[in-house]
Amino acid sequence: MDILYTSAFKLADAIKAQTLSSREVLEFFLARIEQFNPALNTVVALDTERARARADAADQAAKSGENWGPLHGVPLTIKDALNTSGIVTVGGIPECADNIPDSNALSVQRYIDAGAIVFGKTNVPYMSADLQSYNEVYGVTNNPWNVERTCGGSSGGAAAAVAAGLTPLELGSDIGGSIRTPSHFNGVYGHKPSFGIVSQRGHLPPGEHNLSGTDLSVVGPIGTCPADLERALDILVAPSPEDAKAYRLELPPARTTDPRKLRVAVWSDDAFCPVDADIKAAIEAAADSLEAAGAQVDRNARPNVDPEKNRQNYAFTLMAAIGAAMPDEVFEMMKEVAASADPADVSMPTLQARGIASSHREWLRQIEKRQHIRAAWAAFFSDYDVLLCPCANVPAFPHDHTPDMGARTLQVNGEDRPYFDVLGWAGLTLNALLPVTAAPVGLSRDGLPIGVQVVADYLEDKTALAVAAMLEQHHRAFCPPPGYKYVI
Repeated sequence: MDILYTSAFKLADAIKAQTLSSREVLEFFLARIEQFNPALNTVVALDTERARARADAADQAAKSGENWGPLHGVPLTIKDALNTSGIVTVGGIPECADNIPDSNALSVQRYIDAGAIVFGKTNVPYMSADLQSYNEVYGVTNNPWNVERTCGGSSGGAAAAVAAGLTPLELGSDIGGSIRTPSHFNGVYGHKPSFGIVSQRGHLPPGEHNLSGTDLSVVGPIGTCPADLERALDILVAPSPEDAKAYRLELPPARTTDPRKLRVAVWSDDAFCPVDADIKAAIEAAADSLEAAGAQVDRNARPNVDPEKNRQNYAFTLMAAIGAAMPDEVFEMMKEVAASADPADVSMPTLQARGIASSHREWLRQIEKRQHIRAAWAAFFSDYDVLLCPCANVPAFPHDHTPDMGARTLQVNGEDRPYFDVLGWAGLTLNALLPVTAAPVGLSRDGLPIGVQVVADYLEDKTALAVAAMLEQHHRAFCPPPGYKYVI
């Protein structure tokens, strides 16, 4: 049985059936890392000896008829923003370069409890706060499709490692497109769950022992097929430990798995955040494939949401959420910036300052605005099962580490656009706390991957995943980057 680009869950089945050994699979991925990681710098920490010991234990358990779970003996890597017991967890933060947690993030623990073996960590930006993965501790991570391009962020190392065949499954997090944008840039699948159904506890920042979740943020799987994402989500979904004594989470099944019964809305471009022509064309082609398979497709339907007001609301609440972890001196500086700004100024830097320096009173007002946005989306999904829209406005772009992010620009159809536009489409759906599956749908004229957001109603994650599976069947499945589809 081939190991490379095989479903993580099929690997587990083979290990339990003893047609593959866990140790064999682990050594395969370690060899891949030795060969390909130097040019990519995706995997930034390894826990080789403990992983080998656990792999041997998994093989012995299989021989004894024990079943550790759906990921029995499967070695995998984890985004370096999620705490891993006994394995250095840096989160891109220089002060945490030697940080070795005592406990696992709850999401990581659920993978382990399902039988997985964590053998390494993948790179992130500083504090997971950029759409490129680089930091002072581990340096820059490159895109396997073109090493001159970014792999994205903040789950960039995770998505690049999956794309390059260095790991069969990953675990990312997303508060600003950080699962979806890297999946789009690297040509893999990623699922951003509905807010609140997968524990964030153990994410850095805010830290190992922080018990409060972060508004808007989610944790979800990254892989090479929708089936793996769905099974991984089943493992990850759970109430918080405090609620588990009384609550259980049971997501509804997909509305349909038959494209002939599917109602699809398509929003492939918009003046609020202009999209590269190749991305628009790829999304339209994906919609055409669903239509040819029998789906009802509407290219004009839109939720009753003002994208500009959504942008302002999202920017405010995003920065209010992550601002709590910022140093006091940054908070004081942002207070000054917000106080001196023109009230009519709704530029991203000013919105960010207002969010960081916000009062609880103003934050509650913004949350009320968000609830009205969510209600508009809910009404929209009474008429449509999913929306297809861009993950980002550009494919993977050249590395740009200009310290002032506000000074960076991106080329969209030959025109310079603000760097923060890359948040536009991700924030459109994230602000409403919606589930989204990012699925590969094509290549740009430069040979770079293009993904689509498959967006479903709140808590209808299985519908988004089902439509991603339809696209996999009727349009395009995962394709490895050139030069990576071979076994050593």
